[in-house]
Amino acid sequence: MDTLASMLDGPRARGAFLLRSILTPPWSLRVQDGAPLTLVAMVRGEAWVVPDGGEAVRLSPGDVAIIRGPEPYTVADDPATPPQVVIHPGQHCATPEGEPLAQAMDLGVRTWGNSPSGSAVMLTGTYQMRGEINRRLLAALPTLLVLPGDAWDCPFIALLGDEIVKDEPGQEAVLDRLLDLLLIAVLRAWFSRPEAGAPAWYRAHSDPVVGKALRMLHNNPAHPWTVATLAEGTGVSRAALARRFTDLVGESPMAYLTGWRLALAADMLRESDATVGAVARQVGYGSSFALSTAFKRVHGVSPQDHRRHRVHEEADGAGPAPPLREKAAVAGTPL
Repeated sequence: MDTLASMLDGPRARGAFLLRSILTPPWSLRVQDGAPLTLVAMVRGEAWVVPDGGEAVRLSPGDVAIIRGPEPYTVADDPATPPQVVIHPGQHCATPEGEPLAQAMDLGVRTWGNSPSGSAVMLTGTYQMRGEINRRLLAALPTLLVLPGDAWDCPFIALLGDEIVKDEPGQEAVLDRLLDLLLIAVLRAWFSRPEAGAPAWYRAHSDPVVGKALRMLHNNPAHPWTVATLAEGTGVSRAALARRFTDLVGESPMAYLTGWRLALAADMLRESDATVGAVARQVGYGSSFALSTAFKRVHGVSPQDHRRHRVHEEADGAGPAPPLREKAAVAGTPL
């Protein structure tokens, strides 16, 4: 498994919010749902994405925008159009004065807007990702990126457009997987562009030595890896591997492995009911005590406290999880 696949192999789309919007100017949507990641694909017409405190970016047919939350932003026919709709957490939509709009703007199955024959048509997919692995991926992205339609050739937008309006058995699973495929395709195309400033772990993937070492670590994180066994698997000396890995990734192989194991553990603790001991064994720690010690050193909280945050969020129906200790951004984080 390569590094990008591993980054996307944690919490995937599960009942993601998907919507086709059909709009006639003037229109303006103020989005303050707190979602960590939203994908917008322009099918017809044009739109502007206006981040708070950032430059407005125009979307043309075929363009795809990825918007990293939780900061609010506006999508409109023109940056000067005042918001007419506000999207709140839980995808509750209302006027700026608070009047509900869901019924008034319903145009059919997963379709919404102010006119069934509107000039602008866009597809929106919103993730509610909270896992630590996804934090690492999100940290590699700008607040707003736009992949131009003429920069790639991808069938997933058309497929998503066809499927989003269907109401058949298993349709939610179909849409989740299509959204995942579209996201992966967009990120792969984006990271290959010079202006993307791809993270070190992505650039290192193309190196014949370090890329192989990364795949070994991601394929089997629980293995008792050492620099010596990685060097043997990649066909170079320990010193050569350690130097090349650190130069390309920004940290040593063992520091990277520690960060990856703890990221996996963070996701498992939040997404399953496995015991701390079981999670420890799955990610390469010999005991729950060993995992707890490393987890608290990096994240500032115990595995049990990290899990309790999830329980509280589910009980409250709340937004993003409380941030982990800032040092986690630099301690063992493959960015």
